[in-house]
Amino acid sequence: MASSDYLLKQEIIDELGHEYDGIKLRIFPETSDEDQKLFSNGGLTFGYNDLKYGSCDACWYVEEEWKCPYTEDKISKRPIIAVEATDALNRGSTGNAQYQRFHHALGAVKNGLIGIYYLPEKEGQDNLRSELYGMGANASSIENGFYLINQDIKEIKKLLKSIKDDCSEKFIGKKLDSMNEKFTKWLKEEYEGSWDTFAKKRSTIIKDDYIIKYSARNKRNFTDSSQRAGHIAVGEMYLTKYFFPDQKFYYLWPRMTKEDLVYLDENKKNDKEWNLLRREENVNITTIDDLRNVPQDISTKFMDVKSKPLKGDALKKWYSAKNKMEELLRNNEIYIDQDSIIEYNNKETNKQKRLNNF
Repeated sequence: MASSDYLLKQEIIDELGHEYDGIKLRIFPETSDEDQKLFSNGGLTFGYNDLKYGSCDACWYVEEEWKCPYTEDKISKRPIIAVEATDALNRGSTGNAQYQRFHHALGAVKNGLIGIYYLPEKEGQDNLRSELYGMGANASSIENGFYLINQDIKEIKKLLKSIKDDCSEKFIGKKLDSMNEKFTKWLKEEYEGSWDTFAKKRSTIIKDDYIIKYSARNKRNFTDSSQRAGHIAVGEMYLTKYFFPDQKFYYLWPRMTKEDLVYLDENKKNDKEWNLLRREENVNITTIDDLRNVPQDISTKFMDVKSKPLKGDALKKWYSAKNKMEELLRNNEIYIDQDSIIEYNNKETNKQKRLNNF
């Protein structure tokens, strides 16, 4: 039986062809690892600010000179549209797994291209997470390019036509308006149109000049290969970043210490997800050691369960500690030592370039 990756790539070729009026398609067989190379080296991956983002499944380009923002090399092919495709909806993915591949097309968007996250809908059933519409629309508002959420392959063909007809700005504008409308409708239906209501239900704390999103991540999540916490954490990170695009974002993991963070920084240097978490602009990984005025009983409970699976008594301790921590953070009785985080992140060991690790 053909894999979903093969079927989606074949759909792109069958519906759109290898060339559209001079705009050419770069796509590789599912068995190839060529997509993991940078676009400037013949692949389907884009980097930005020394970060390598996920590989895409297809990219349309024209034969024109392009200066890559991440390498400053000039190449003879200028990319226009990059697509990340997933059959998640047809495989029953209705949860946050849909966020986990959001960053694959994001590298292209940061480079000023059109990035498309293509999730064909299950026949007769649309279970796309509406959060994606807000993430894409807000990414389009602050990044160099445009991020479109798409469920219809024919819409991509219309976009290609609009580019050739020199009316892509109008096409993209209407698409972004539609995405914003869907997102606004979802926020109203799910959270009464209130960000405060959203925050209370989604482990988020909104301050005047920054956002806190907390979760139960611990060091083992990133060192045990049987766990996919890196993918999940990256998805949650981008959801929060682009829900609040103008705010500094503290991603709080109270089961982790600064020592744990140092260990992971040293031992996960070449890990794609870890680098995204640590180096994404306006995102700060925050540990229990970065909080001030934490009552001893809360700290003790977090440390008691820092390495344990959250079930039984450990789960009860987690909920007890995190509920009290959230209350005190909202009331400003506990606060984040922002200077401590800045000092650590500015150390030379955390400023090293990653291009040679691409």
